Amino acid sequence: MLHGKTAFVLRGMILLVSPAWLASCSSVNPPPSVDAPGARVETASPADPTGAESPQGSDPNATVRAEGPLRLGVQDAILLAMENNPSLVVEKMNPQIMRTFEQQQRAIFDPVIIAEGSSRRILADRLGRAGSSTESSTVDAATGVISLAKLFPTGTTVGLEGSTTYTDSSLYSDTFTANRLGLTVTQALLQGRDVRANMARVDQARLDALISEYELRGFMELLVEQVESKFWDYALARRQIEIYTDSLALAEKQMAEIQERITWGNLAETELAAAQAEVALRRENLINARSRLAKERLELLRLVDSPLEIDWDRDIILEYDTAPPEAELDAVEDHVEVALRMRPDMNQARLHVQRGDLEIVRTRNGLLPRMDAFITFGKTGYADTFPKAASNIGGDSYDASFGVIFQDTWGHRAARAEHTRAVVGARQVREALKNLAQLVQVDVRSGYVEVLRAREQITATAATRSFQEEKLRAETEKFRVGKSTSLLVGQAQRDLVASQIAEIEALANYVKALAALYRMEGSLLQRRGIAAPGGQPVTLGSRIERVR
Repeated sequence: MLHGKTAFVLRGMILLVSPAWLASCSSVNPPPSVDAPGARVETASPADPTGAESPQGSDPNATVRAEGPLRLGVQDAILLAMENNPSLVVEKMNPQIMRTFEQQQRAIFDPVIIAEGSSRRILADRLGRAGSSTESSTVDAATGVISLAKLFPTGTTVGLEGSTTYTDSSLYSDTFTANRLGLTVTQALLQGRDVRANMARVDQARLDALISEYELRGFMELLVEQVESKFWDYALARRQIEIYTDSLALAEKQMAEIQERITWGNLAETELAAAQAEVALRRENLINARSRLAKERLELLRLVDSPLEIDWDRDIILEYDTAPPEAELDAVEDHVEVALRMRPDMNQARLHVQRGDLEIVRTRNGLLPRMDAFITFGKTGYADTFPKAASNIGGDSYDASFGVIFQDTWGHRAARAEHTRAVVGARQVREALKNLAQLVQVDVRSGYVEVLRAREQITATAATRSFQEEKLRAETEKFRVGKSTSLLVGQAQRDLVASQIAEIEALANYVKALAALYRMEGSLLQRRGIAAPGGQPVTLGSRIERVR
């Protein structure tokens, strides 16, 4: 336990820990909550910190639009950033854009309707029927055609066609009309027969959309870590100002005491210079701390941006508990296992591997020659008018044809180059996946070590601060009995201030290191109760869901 000895020291002991961090120190599946036993700073009621979604009937932006200072807890800041951060708003549009490419690729299997109408007139001379002279003739003709064709993933093309032809010749007294209905089926026998190859572009577009979702999840995890980090940086900057303000007041009190003792003749005037230097140094530190606080406030406002125009002059009041986290981490191997399964970049890499495999299938299909079998069947009705011709279609007459179309390119140089590129590219992304897995292990293990270091520093800095308090007390007592100098007292005061700053920095670094570890293992959003796309792990070899 940490104990202070004076009111000044007690003010330096405020610890920077939020209840949201207490739940984050436990296992991933599922993380148990740990209640904070400490007091709460700034008792004004914050927004609901229990989950990612606001209760029904509440406005998540009400805090931002309210008059006066902005009151934030850690979870409040995260929720506001999820709602309002402009960078996140931009990133959320990427999956919507990528999903349009999937629909675009599916359009190749949409039915195609073609309608055509034409007319013509022929004026010509021909040999007369008597064979001794020529005669003029006029032929008027009109043609209408409508067809419907659809390509299927099996490489089958089905076409329906209806046509009518009307002819009126001056050589004959009657007009002539022919109506025809026909069906054509074409089946790819080599190139274009494989369903996986035909659907490769669609599946690749779907994978691209999924990749964009995992990219969005990675961005959201990074944003949450940034918000939490800035929250604690701002809290740290505020505590530093309090510490520097108290240290300045103590230095001024010490200088006034020295001046009084010089006046009474108990000290030499040379002792005053050291006290004055200490006061000037504390003012420098306070000025720098105020500047740092202003910058941290601007950064935090930017991250929790509101839909309205940002009030850059608005103050922020943080609300957090003052108890350190009291939960144990899981074994480092457990964190590594979670990272290899859940990290967005790992899942993106696996999707790229699947995409490369599809590209191999697609380009292998291009190496085959094209050979299509077709069959056509039609029935035609003839008469002098359209209605009669239409009714005659049901007669015994018909036309049918079938055959094979073969087409090949000598050498297949373009297709071979494309296939080779696909094979090498697929091998490349698999090697990249192995390399990424190693980098993930380094990240998680390094983050784990950093958390352990930061946790141990809490105890170490608390002990250092306690000893520095005792050192200052002893040095002050020695100065009062004439066995020390104002220079040594000032040095002891500086050492105490440095130890107080180091203590609160250790606490802030610990909670930030926890957030960084959870981001590096891909569980930060889950631990903070935020639902986002890309939450399911990707396994190699899994089938791609298709929306038929």
